[in-house]
Amino acid sequence: MPKSATLTLDVRNTDEKILCEVESKITQKIAQLATAEGVSISSRVLARFEPVEFDDQVTGLIEDLANHHNRSVMRMPSGAGHDAQMLARVCPSSMIFTPSVQGISHNTAEFTHTDDLVAGTNILMDTMWALAHLDFTPQTGMK
Repeated sequence: MPKSATLTLDVRNTDEKILCEVESKITQKIAQLATAEGVSISSRVLARFEPVEFDDQVTGLIEDLANHHNRSVMRMPSGAGHDAQMLARVCPSSMIFTPSVQGISHNTAEFTHTDDLVAGTNILMDTMWALAHLDFTPQTGMK
């Protein structure tokens, strides 16, 4: 029988209320399990970020450019702590995802085909160029 065990949970949701509810339920369940099993359980939060929404206009621009490059488009949330999540609090932001084989990401088994990486890079370059040449202010959006 092991002396100790370590478990890491990564809880993500785009809705802050749901995220808080799930975190509370996990904390309650941990306490119940500790009592039922007669063990001590300690926990700590390694990182916690409130969900953010990305700018619809910047995201729309990325979608238009992806279509221009004949790439598929799918809006999806990201719960991971990326730079764009921090930037979205102070300026219009979005993200470009490139498809990983079998959907595996943030893992040593992650692999993305070179043509998808090149396409993602070209879309990023075109997005940056377009944003640099638009009359854009955070108060009024893109014109």
